Amino acid sequence: MLPTYTQEKHTAIEAVTRAADLCTAVRTTMIGTEALQKDDKSPVTIADFGAQALVCQRLLADFPEDPIVGEEDSTDLQKPENAAKLAQVTEYVRRFQPDATPETICRWIDAGNGAVARRFWTLDPIDGTKGFLRNDQYAVALALIEAGEVKVAALACPALPLKLDAPGIPAGVIFVAVRGQGAMMAPLHSDSFVAIHVTGEIDQAGMRFAESVEAAHGDQARQEALARATGITQPSLRMDSQAKYGIVARGDAALYLRLPSPKSPDYRENIWDHAAGSLIVEEAGGRVTDMHGRPLDFASGRKMLHNRGVIVSNGLLHAVVIKTLA
Repeated sequence: MLPTYTQEKHTAIEAVTRAADLCTAVRTTMIGTEALQKDDKSPVTIADFGAQALVCQRLLADFPEDPIVGEEDSTDLQKPENAAKLAQVTEYVRRFQPDATPETICRWIDAGNGAVARRFWTLDPIDGTKGFLRNDQYAVALALIEAGEVKVAALACPALPLKLDAPGIPAGVIFVAVRGQGAMMAPLHSDSFVAIHVTGEIDQAGMRFAESVEAAHGDQARQEALARATGITQPSLRMDSQAKYGIVARGDAALYLRLPSPKSPDYRENIWDHAAGSLIVEEAGGRVTDMHGRPLDFASGRKMLHNRGVIVSNGLLHAVVIKTLA
């Protein structure tokens, strides 16, 4: 009998929901506060650290043998000059885990320093930190990978409306998928999950495509030209984080394009930036490959070393996109 991953799914939903709640609390009370800057010049906030601590704590409790490959570690947070930030992280984590201490929080964060194995979890505690800082889209992304294949995915998007084109609709969505069981969506803090499917629309003129807000994350000129070549004429939906995977999975967009930036032609994507979203789109009936049509590589390490670019589609457009790129 094939595994159902019932406990893994339950744990993933609860873990990303708690992390999303922490992020919401931080953004409500502390938005605009200074972020730390990592060696790659990307920002990291107290919410990134707090979210990773909460997710890793839950995974360690339920699946102590599973390695976790996360984006953050506590090295900078433990520096004396960042003592005030560690105290802030501790304050927020204690709202959800009252027994937490600075030492245990750093230990939980550093549990994300695990190595890729036959079975492991990968976590992005805040995918889209710049979106988080500008009060825009971000996501908490968690995926279970076995033998290089994503088996379970949970994606919490606290700022994403339930309906993209309906102003006034409350924001806060969670996507979840288990391989072979379909993809589902619910409002955050709700058990009212409904099945989601990619768009089957064949009128390409009415379709939209998604891309990153940050120009450095792709080749926007080429992405627009590629979308036009498939018949899409609508302006792109520019959005931070794996929320873009979510809007493709539920039919708000037919494509998500992430082609290598001309400024960084040898860049390789991080596994935590795509693992959860890729399964959600695939289980919703779509396709996810690199720009050459190869499956995404989640088995080689923290980077997808054997892939360049990412193409996410409703499936109907995938072949023409790959052919046009070739």
